[in-house]
Amino acid sequence: MAASGKLATFRMPPLPTVGELIKLYNLRAEKQLSQNFLLDLRLTDKIVRQAGNLNNAYVCEVGPGPGGLTRSILNAGAADLLVVEKDSRFIPGLKLLSEAAPGKLRIVHGDILTYRMDRGFPRSISKPWEEDPPNLHIIGNLPFNVSTPLMISWLENIANRTGPFAFGRTQLTLTFQKEVAERLTASTKSRQRSRLSIMAQYLCTVHSRFTIPGRAFVPKPEVDVGVVHFTPLVQPSIQQPFKMVEKVVRNIFQFRRKYCRRGIGMLFPEACRDAFTEELMRKADVEPTLRPTELTIPQVKALVDVYAHMCDRDPLLFGYDFREELRVKHLTKQRGAQTNDLEGSPRSPEQPD
Repeated sequence: MAASGKLATFRMPPLPTVGELIKLYNLRAEKQLSQNFLLDLRLTDKIVRQAGNLNNAYVCEVGPGPGGLTRSILNAGAADLLVVEKDSRFIPGLKLLSEAAPGKLRIVHGDILTYRMDRGFPRSISKPWEEDPPNLHIIGNLPFNVSTPLMISWLENIANRTGPFAFGRTQLTLTFQKEVAERLTASTKSRQRSRLSIMAQYLCTVHSRFTIPGRAFVPKPEVDVGVVHFTPLVQPSIQQPFKMVEKVVRNIFQFRRKYCRRGIGMLFPEACRDAFTEELMRKADVEPTLRPTELTIPQVKALVDVYAHMCDRDPLLFGYDFREELRVKHLTKQRGAQTNDLEGSPRSPEQPD
């Protein structure tokens, strides 16, 4: 329950419990959709509290499912709650909540990966990027199978100030499987430090709030769940295009157990790989024998800045993908082998000279 000092005046009328709704509409979590229901309203209330004071706030909830978190958001005093749900089985139960909270709950039957959230709220709630965040929050108990791609998509939105971040520095309060939550918040030299750590932390202040044991969910997942809060930074720590940062960080961490120069080298074509790698490491003043997990964000910034300068010098460089080079080599080798087989095969008597 919310603290009495912040308790909203709105309270929904008596309704079937979430568990009763699940039985009423014969709802079952779909394993292939990574669905896990959180039925304990004390825990959903606790998640909502991590977002801050939601009294009269605008909120987008991602994947409300049977509506446990939805109830807690409404009870926290949200003035306008937009829920985006892909699974049509949950729509009737959500409509029941909408009827119990007239004018407060809007339902979008769609996919959050393609939904245009920038069109979902009035422009009047926008705040300049340099000011405090707008009174808009994204909250969600995310299915495991979409959590990482969705977070990467939102990080790109933050970098470009698009989507939900067209309104300003919109805050997010989200659940992830514990391992992903640990990666998002991992510090330098941590075993969990990863590409996701860098991408999230160069754009946001990221805080791990608390862990929910797997047994609290129905069905019980094999892992615990972490609640993570994000506030976009006024100035990103690396001021280069998102795709540029993402490419460098992705290459660095593809060989996470090797020295960072190994992954850096894959940014360059084989013919100039050694020379360009040495130039980048030297100009960035980064020790080439550091492991990827040991790199600080300022060091990653230095690497990205130098790489961006090299791409300005050679505009074709950014389009280089070593995987494509490997694929072409493999195809060429296959064709060569097929040609040798044909040339070396004996001719049949029917073949003309």
